[in-house]
Amino acid sequence: MDKKQERLQLLESQVGRLQRRIDALTPRSNVYSWSRVAIFFAGIALAVLLFIAGLWWLAIPVFVVFMVFFGIMAHFHGLIDQSIARHTLWMHIKSAHIARIKLDWERMPEVMTEAPVEGHPFEVDLDITGSRSIHRLVNTGVSREGMERLRDWLLQTTPQLETIQRRQALVRELIPMTRFRDRLILNSLLASGGRSNQLEGQRLLRWLEQQNPSAGLGILFVVSLLINVLTAVLFLLSLFAIVPPLWGWSLGAGVILFFATANQRGDIFEDASYLRYGFGTLSAIFSYLEKYPYRAQSRLQALCEPFTRQSESGPSALLKGTARISAAATLKSNGILWVVVNALVPWDLYCAMKLVRYKSQLSARLPDWLDTWFELEAICSLAAFAYLNPEYILPEIEAEQKLQQKDRALFQVAHLGHPMLPAEKKVTNNFGLQTLGEVIIITGSNMAGKSTFLRTLGVNLCLAYAGGPVCASTFTSTLFRLFTCIRVTDSVTEGYSYFYAEVRRLHSLLDALKQPGQPPLFFLVDEIFKGTNNRERLIGSRSFVKSLVGHNCVGLISTHDLELATLAESVPQVHNQHFREEVIDGQMVFDYILREGPSPTTNALKIMAMEGLPIDG
Repeated sequence: MDKKQERLQLLESQVGRLQRRIDALTPRSNVYSWSRVAIFFAGIALAVLLFIAGLWWLAIPVFVVFMVFFGIMAHFHGLIDQSIARHTLWMHIKSAHIARIKLDWERMPEVMTEAPVEGHPFEVDLDITGSRSIHRLVNTGVSREGMERLRDWLLQTTPQLETIQRRQALVRELIPMTRFRDRLILNSLLASGGRSNQLEGQRLLRWLEQQNPSAGLGILFVVSLLINVLTAVLFLLSLFAIVPPLWGWSLGAGVILFFATANQRGDIFEDASYLRYGFGTLSAIFSYLEKYPYRAQSRLQALCEPFTRQSESGPSALLKGTARISAAATLKSNGILWVVVNALVPWDLYCAMKLVRYKSQLSARLPDWLDTWFELEAICSLAAFAYLNPEYILPEIEAEQKLQQKDRALFQVAHLGHPMLPAEKKVTNNFGLQTLGEVIIITGSNMAGKSTFLRTLGVNLCLAYAGGPVCASTFTSTLFRLFTCIRVTDSVTEGYSYFYAEVRRLHSLLDALKQPGQPPLFFLVDEIFKGTNNRERLIGSRSFVKSLVGHNCVGLISTHDLELATLAESVPQVHNQHFREEVIDGQMVFDYILREGPSPTTNALKIMAMEGLPIDG
């Protein structure tokens, strides 16, 4: 049994154990639930009977005793329900890992989806984002920005060597730390009520950027407090007829002052309920990162340093305090109670003062905390992907000059496969590109595997440049800018055909190639110029290939035109490789193995005949 199967079996056994624990706790929760109902109504019924019997002095303590028992039962019931919720989320996390291993898209957690970036050089062609994408397969993050951070890494167009190597080192360190990664997910889900993609850190940062209320809040608070104290004193004195009932005047003055100073208090309560939820959630999550026993001098410790600085108060305490004040500020949602309370005490002014104080502390530190958390979520996603696929490797990414000094190819892979293909259907290939200006023409029959191979190269490059593992036994590459032309579509609304859309895409490729001072381009073009007739397609394809040869690029172009393969005879930087098929017992069989040279076979007529279409000759 290989490592992947061992890890799958371990996860399945963990899910089974968690389910058994939930099954054992659920009946206990039901017993507590019914017991609470019985105690509550029994207490009321007995107290009423005693009251009717004239034993009111006994009814009150009996009712209190029953309510105490009710509270005790509610406490233990809450603990059991919390345990069920915790075990349920643990099972959800483990089941999601199983879905990722099995490529079970129906049970895989969703990720936030946005429209693809218009004109992006490879996002749509390689299925980087979307409902069935490499982003969804890899992501384990809970926060919206954590998901976006991973997506941005996968979509980066100008990779940086130092950044890639730093991420790889973190991923390598985090791969065996399954408990740390899963507990981070668990704490995030528990804090957010099991709802992923709900917490938006940018909204909290926008609140920090809002203009603070007037600096005179302290003076207003003191004045308002004095008026409230005066009102209370006058009220007490009037009760004993020491002074006339003047307290109404001071009360009215306090109410007028409250409404007159609305601008000074600012608009701090608009997002109070979200601030309460957001800061409370962050407090629970950051508390885990703050208290975790990091290994000394580890890269993870260095990354999480903003949470563990000894010279400053911890993030959990600061955020918890902000959440409490935000909760107090939600009193405004109850209009009548809000006015009454503020008439008696300077409630809003106190909340405003405390929030301003917390705001000044958070504005310098919260951006660092959030950025570290989002970075950690993205890194943990890549590490989890590597753990769930132990046959994958972290690629070797080197500068072009360093590879040339070692007399090594700019791009060399062995047993390269597509990470979104199940193991039983996945066929791996070896491939290499030696020098800049090299163009590989891929020929082969329909369904032979040309498009899949191009996507396999592109997806693994995206993973490599993100700092993650790749589906290969060896993978060496320099830094390239990736550009693809695979999934071209026409546009009815914009009024251009498939062929014109492809021409525009290839023109963008040439524009990218001409950009000065940029890393070399790695292009992947599928079925070049298939939207036009054979003669013009061949002329256009030859001209396009020649415009690429010898320039700051490498890449592959697939085609059905075997005539294009003859270009290798006159242009030394052009090489041919192909996929082929065999007919066995009247059925076409594909092995999806990449071979040297042009394709010796075609299969269009065979496919037409197999489907019952008429074939002349």
